[in-house]
Amino acid sequence: MLTSALGALAFGAAANAQEAADSTSLEEIIVTAERRSVNLQDTPVSVGVVAGDQLRAIQGGGDDIISLSGKVPSFYAETTTGRIFPRFYIRGLGNIDFYLGASQPVSIIQDDVVLEHVVLKSNPVFDVQQVEVLRGPQGSLFGRNTTAGIVKFDTIRPSETFQGRASASYGTYGTTTFDGGIGGPIAGDKLMFRVSALYQHRDDWVDNTFAGTSLDGTVTPRKNAMGGFDEKDARLQILAKPTEQLTVLASAHVRNYEGTSTLFLRNAIKKGSNVVNAPRDSVAYDEAHDNPQAYDTKGASLNVAYDFGGMTLTSISAYETTSGYSRGDTDGGAGANFPVGGVANGFGQSMGQIRDLDQLTQEIRLASNGEDRLKWQVGALYFDSRDTTDFYQRGYFLNTGVAARNPNNWVRLNNLNTSWALFGQVSYKVTDALTITAGARDTYDAKKTRLAKTSLTAAGADTYAGRRFVRLSDEQPSWDLSALYEVNPDLSVYARVAKGFRGPTIQGRSAVFNSDFTTADSETILSWEAGFKSVLLDNSLRLNASAFTYKVSDIQLNGNDANGNGVLFNADEAKAYGMEADAEWRPIANLTLTAGLSLLHSEINDKRVYAQVCALNSVVVCTVKTPTIAIPGAFGTNYFTQIDGQPLPNAPEYNLSFTARYELPVGADGKLFAATDWNKQGYTNFVLYDTAEFYSKGNFEGGLKLGYEGGNGAYEVALFGRNITNEKNLKGVIENYMAAVYNEPRIVGISLSAKLR
Repeated sequence: MLTSALGALAFGAAANAQEAADSTSLEEIIVTAERRSVNLQDTPVSVGVVAGDQLRAIQGGGDDIISLSGKVPSFYAETTTGRIFPRFYIRGLGNIDFYLGASQPVSIIQDDVVLEHVVLKSNPVFDVQQVEVLRGPQGSLFGRNTTAGIVKFDTIRPSETFQGRASASYGTYGTTTFDGGIGGPIAGDKLMFRVSALYQHRDDWVDNTFAGTSLDGTVTPRKNAMGGFDEKDARLQILAKPTEQLTVLASAHVRNYEGTSTLFLRNAIKKGSNVVNAPRDSVAYDEAHDNPQAYDTKGASLNVAYDFGGMTLTSISAYETTSGYSRGDTDGGAGANFPVGGVANGFGQSMGQIRDLDQLTQEIRLASNGEDRLKWQVGALYFDSRDTTDFYQRGYFLNTGVAARNPNNWVRLNNLNTSWALFGQVSYKVTDALTITAGARDTYDAKKTRLAKTSLTAAGADTYAGRRFVRLSDEQPSWDLSALYEVNPDLSVYARVAKGFRGPTIQGRSAVFNSDFTTADSETILSWEAGFKSVLLDNSLRLNASAFTYKVSDIQLNGNDANGNGVLFNADEAKAYGMEADAEWRPIANLTLTAGLSLLHSEINDKRVYAQVCALNSVVVCTVKTPTIAIPGAFGTNYFTQIDGQPLPNAPEYNLSFTARYELPVGADGKLFAATDWNKQGYTNFVLYDTAEFYSKGNFEGGLKLGYEGGNGAYEVALFGRNITNEKNLKGVIENYMAAVYNEPRIVGISLSAKLR
């Protein structure tokens, strides 16, 4: 588990930094994985923790939430739609769909508020106290759509004393960051505030080499046409304690983001291998106006808690709203066939636009207080999310064949998702050493999608022949049962079994291709895990590990139909097994080491399901390792292959992380330090089928920081580097165009930070 060692990459890792530097003892870690504060070592759940200083150090080069990928064992993240659409995977479970209405089996929770829509999941985390990654189904306390687990972000709250912190950096490509917060008492210990802010900027640094005038009227080639971004965020928290029993925390935040959507590099993958052979800093785009994207998000929450003595009643009300768009040249730019005769033709431009999204959540929870043998909590949750979303596709293939349509194809969808749940958990200390915990939840989930409007043909006719309204609903229980046994004060073992489910899903985007909506029924998971948590070598080594296995029934997957349209479907099942281990060690004073390891084997089991393979103009363009079958489609021949036995996509077979920090005391209150962090990722398949091209194997990245920390952690100045070896790692693909998505380039710079306390 990554703990305070990675925080060494930022300024002072703790308020008592000087005392900690003179000792090899590790500090206690408190988590809220069970909706109450508990020592990590006493939690019967596999939890990875990243402290706020750790996260800020990792993101000092301008990275977003994706930077958490690989920093916690069994946790992976990626995107093919830019910074507004991250996709998360825990123990191999995730969702590769880039549809704006896609559901994910990893739930994101910020300050006790669930963020369901993919755009809301991209909300930046800043002035954060701690990040917890809960691995495995968390359906009892955290709801549906958590079949893989949750990522929980807790920000720094207002305090009764005046406190503040800030970190800033400047580096390659004009990358500029600021992450800070300040607050304190307004009226003693009765009323407090905290104001937090985030600013991130990067200059455009990618050239467009297309020779000519694109469809949007942009004249190319142009230097530094895209690749930059501006992220501006602010949050205000007011904490009131009018009585000893009543606590009220009000929070409001705003986000303004403008940037570049993911850049697909056409023909960047060499046929017959996964070698990428295209430069990172140039593209040849004949449309999409430099791949812009922009979003504005606002939100507010009210957390009210009343202590009745033996129990506390908590109410959490929250509202989130967002609107924006993302536009891209999704075919990866000019290739051998397009543009035709050097003329731009709009073969692959697409855009998703949320005109308006509103999410309302209300949770009420009653929980016991104290350290009695019996602890309990019960609660209810109501969730309501509704949006109006446009999808736009301009494609050469949409203007030919039997489904000929207007070149500016678009649809408008109205989406509604409502859900309610009743839940509870009981924990009983059977003996001083043995604790049994059981939880259950009953959840109702309903989704509706309506086709509000679609584009017309040149003759003014609406030719859409599919369904214009789809409604799906389901009600299912989730539960978990765990046991924690304390062998001695330094070693505990635990076992846990859990069932969870992900609600039904509707894919409405296919209407833009004049195809019917596709749907997927609920998926369920049964997961087993066992592990140990230990503190060894006189509290200088913390070592935690777990082994797991699970089966997902009716797993929701994404593929293409015979006409190349994106579809949802259920496969019979997916199975996986693996392990994760993480350690933190202070062998001597001033030296801290951490390591994390995850191993995973996953496979899809369904002999009936076939996936469409890489094909363009009825020609298979990649090397498919399994037999294919040919099926005539509206735009030519399509090729499919069986996916039975294939691993889950974006599920690394292993991930290894390592960090080290050494400090050299200087004077009475200062120190020089050197810190580094590294991550290596095993075989990862990007698609549902087996190819010689669409995978990564042995990807690695490293970071480095050298600096001086003074005033017992009050301030720091440092030089830093992210991706210091400038690795060009393959992170995603667009199959038909042999197009690649790369990781972020090397960023080097200087950082400053300070604390008031």
